Amino acid sequence: MSATDRLEETLAEFSDAAENSAIILRPSDEFVASRTLDEITNRALTYLNAGYSVHFSGPAGTGKTTLAFHVAALLGRPTTLLHGDHEFGSSDLVGRESGYRKSRVIDNFISSVVKLEERGHALWVDNRITTACRHGHTIIYDEFNRSRPEANNPFLSILSEGVLNAPQLHGRGEGYVSVHPDFRAIFTSNPAEYAGVHRAQDALLDRMVTISLGHYDRETEIAITASKSGIDFAEAERIVDIVALCRREGRDPSHPTIRACVAIGRVLSLTGAKADPDDKDFLWACRDMLAGVAPNGLRVEAGEGRYDFIDSLVRRSCGSARRTRGARTTTKTGDAA
Repeated sequence: MSATDRLEETLAEFSDAAENSAIILRPSDEFVASRTLDEITNRALTYLNAGYSVHFSGPAGTGKTTLAFHVAALLGRPTTLLHGDHEFGSSDLVGRESGYRKSRVIDNFISSVVKLEERGHALWVDNRITTACRHGHTIIYDEFNRSRPEANNPFLSILSEGVLNAPQLHGRGEGYVSVHPDFRAIFTSNPAEYAGVHRAQDALLDRMVTISLGHYDRETEIAITASKSGIDFAEAERIVDIVALCRREGRDPSHPTIRACVAIGRVLSLTGAKADPDDKDFLWACRDMLAGVAPNGLRVEAGEGRYDFIDSLVRRSCGSARRTRGARTTTKTGDAA
């Protein structure tokens, strides 16, 4: 086998690998269902089935990627996963020329005359977007605005005209790739003020349906915390209320997120501690997981000063919960009497 043939065989293997890099997702039993999440999921599926792309936008920790995987699984198509990267160029998404094939014909039919003819062409390898467009895969493009805006230009023609404009393919007689009718794209993004994030092109955002996500309602956060940490609902309820109080009284209403609830819950599950301010393991978990919270309008130095603020929130929240439970008990007793 010649070196050229070996190169072509290797490139063919790369193309097969790109096609086979798609994964088959199945709906997970671990996905926490609630009225809010069911509503968001159904909206996303409606838009996708209508032929539109969906964009989950919101702060970190609001479950954008989890939702994207869940919705993609419900679509039932092979799924290709991309993560936004500042180093990406269009060729990293679409494909590139990789190698060169050269052929040579020597005609020595007449011994005194030698005719030499050489031909050459570049060899092309599809990358993930091209493969997904050809075969009708679902793309999850996680944190797509971490890539430079110009790197995402191929999506403009994909989402509006249903073709992938790839000028590099002209050498193969293509130049355009028709997008498979089953192709779908799900994007996620963090707010533009986050570090390492670019402002997304208006033209690209105009070609997708954006679903803005924030903190979930109390019922959903309690269900997620209990499910992901393994603690009971009563303990999860106290943790969620503490974190919600931190958002209300801290400088940043976007933090802490549901991740802090799950982290504290897992500590309780591991140590057997209780969501009680007199439990040292629980109190230290709250201090460490909520260490980034600072009171609105006040300056609190790191260390003991910040711990005092967290401790006060924990005690207030747990004390309020106790009073509420006591009032419910008194009301029930009075009704019975």
